[in-house]
Amino acid sequence: MNKIFQSILIVCFLMICTQAYAVRIKIATLSPEGSFWMEKMREGAREVEEKTEGRVVIKYYPGGVMGDDKAVMRKIRIGQLHGGALVAGSLSDIYQNNQIYGLPLKFKSYKEIDYVRTRMDPIIIKGLEQGGFAAFGLAEGGFAYIMSSKPIQTVADLQQKKIWVPDNDPTIMEGVKAFDITPIPLSIADVRAGLQTGLIDTVTTSPIGALALQWHTQVKYLMDVPFLYIYAVLIIDQKVFSKISQEDQPVVREILGRIFKEIDNQNRQDNVKALDALRKQGIQFILPPSQALEEWYERAGQVPEKLVNSGRFSRDIVDILENHLQKCRLQ
Repeated sequence: MNKIFQSILIVCFLMICTQAYAVRIKIATLSPEGSFWMEKMREGAREVEEKTEGRVVIKYYPGGVMGDDKAVMRKIRIGQLHGGALVAGSLSDIYQNNQIYGLPLKFKSYKEIDYVRTRMDPIIIKGLEQGGFAAFGLAEGGFAYIMSSKPIQTVADLQQKKIWVPDNDPTIMEGVKAFDITPIPLSIADVRAGLQTGLIDTVTTSPIGALALQWHTQVKYLMDVPFLYIYAVLIIDQKVFSKISQEDQPVVREILGRIFKEIDNQNRQDNVKALDALRKQGIQFILPPSQALEEWYERAGQVPEKLVNSGRFSRDIVDILENHLQKCRLQ
């Protein structure tokens, strides 16, 4: 009996020690509880804890309970949080070229997106790592479309609207200058109320975003041209990640990277379905006439130079993107 009792004590002691010395990582996201994103990320957290035998524990704060991306980044800096699944625009201060895929009207198809991302995702990941964060991949938010309460076909139509932009995205704020508009910056949490009260009447978002956030209930029209490509990034403060043992770090990277890739793939399918769902909800899809489209693309073509001149993007990253797009379009 004494030996059995001693064995139990040893096991309990080891369990307590493991829990006491576990690296606990607190990650926040706007993704709501019950969503595919959260289901997959929680699945990854369970696998990490299992594969590291409790030495690494991940706790998620979903649904924006820790605030918007701007608030999350502030809490990461003071150590209240350790990481986040954040939209790309929130990370421009960490790596200036992080939002290179978000240039307006730059991509015309998912084929172009896939060609470029295969070649440029590693550049973005490396830039974020050099900025002090362990990064585990990019997850597609999808093509974002201009959605509004009244139809938009021309740039002149857009200039008459009250347009929302994220309040934590200086790159977009700089880029929209090419369209001669004065947007209204709001946090994502305030957009629906802004649409309901008339503070804003135009948003640019992905189909799954419009449905998940219920913005589609406040708009009637969608300009049927992919305007932006949006994506999120999963990051953890490098100071915290470095506390994980050298043996466990590759395990965590493999699991979180794989989970985020699965989210990336699923979002493509969900956006296609969501676009169809918007049609069924009565949203009217409007394709601008060719002459109007020429002006849209001409204005959008000015944005990369403006962002280079303002220091938001490096010349090299813009050239790399343009070269890849050119090669893709020649195939």
